[in-house]
Amino acid sequence: MTDPSPAQEPTGHDPDGTAPTGTAQPTGSSDALRDAFGRLRAEVGKAVVGQEGAVSGMIVGILAQGHVLLEGVPGVAKTLLVRSLAAAMSLDTKRIQFTPDLMPGDVTGSLVFDASTGTFPFREGPVFTNVLLADEVNRTPPKTQSALLEAMEERQVSVDGAARPLPDPFFVAATMNPIEFEGTYTLPEAQLDRFLMKLTLDVPPRDVEWQVLRRHADGFVPRDVRSAGVRPVLGVDEVLAAQRAVRAVGARDDVLAYVVDLARATRQAPSVRVGVSPRGATALLAAAKAWAWLTGYDAITPDHVQAMLLPVWRHRLRVAADAELEGVGADGVLQQVVEQVRVPF
Repeated sequence: MTDPSPAQEPTGHDPDGTAPTGTAQPTGSSDALRDAFGRLRAEVGKAVVGQEGAVSGMIVGILAQGHVLLEGVPGVAKTLLVRSLAAAMSLDTKRIQFTPDLMPGDVTGSLVFDASTGTFPFREGPVFTNVLLADEVNRTPPKTQSALLEAMEERQVSVDGAARPLPDPFFVAATMNPIEFEGTYTLPEAQLDRFLMKLTLDVPPRDVEWQVLRRHADGFVPRDVRSAGVRPVLGVDEVLAAQRAVRAVGARDDVLAYVVDLARATRQAPSVRVGVSPRGATALLAAAKAWAWLTGYDAITPDHVQAMLLPVWRHRLRVAADAELEGVGADGVLQQVVEQVRVPF
């Protein structure tokens, strides 16, 4: 099994999104909608080079109504990826630059005194949008990071005892630098659990880096994705319709049992301190359904489950300290689990 993040596609698929093997059959329904999401990938590719796997992962996150955490060193197109995706979907987007002095009210909004009326009307924060870019989310203290928790889980924020719903769709794409970088904070486990997937973006290979420089030499301006030719190919109605179609994707009992067995195997692995929770199992199911629909299937197969397993579970494991000292990481543990658990068919 390969990692579906950075520049690789999930196992059993080629870069064009060819469907995996399995007993479920491709469906002819929703073809036009699915084709539109195929064009979405192409549009984002006009601005973002060499991160096809991350682009696919972001699309899966949107379809599964989840949130995505993007990890990588500065300068590997994390922010550009989010901005390009939002522009190609015609969705309202806002950006929060997380800093050590950012306050929770700067994220959610707050009550502001209006001298003309003598009242305290609510002023919406940047979280009231369709696509929220939480830039360098691990550069702010946990108190402010937690301001996103309710928004990500409940799709609402509570200020002064009043719950205020967020727009639909609502999608958080958070970027973070590796935790060993200076000035970063470890994300709380409760916050990590709110992210459907964690995608890692690596420095591109030499030929891809050359393509990036060639585009810049030809006048590409990263601050203006339209300069790369990115145009809207989807709107809010299409995104919501696709999300409904994903929820309708089926799952056989034996495939569900396979997901359960994989989750339980992580809890029994000797190198794991904390394994995947039942919430993690439901997250894997949601991502697998999104990938199945995107690749033309009306029911998930074990291949869909395996394709999404690394990005959905890598941030939910806690590897034992002695295993970490030996260089064992979450991805390695998960690959071992997949090899050990019997595939239903």
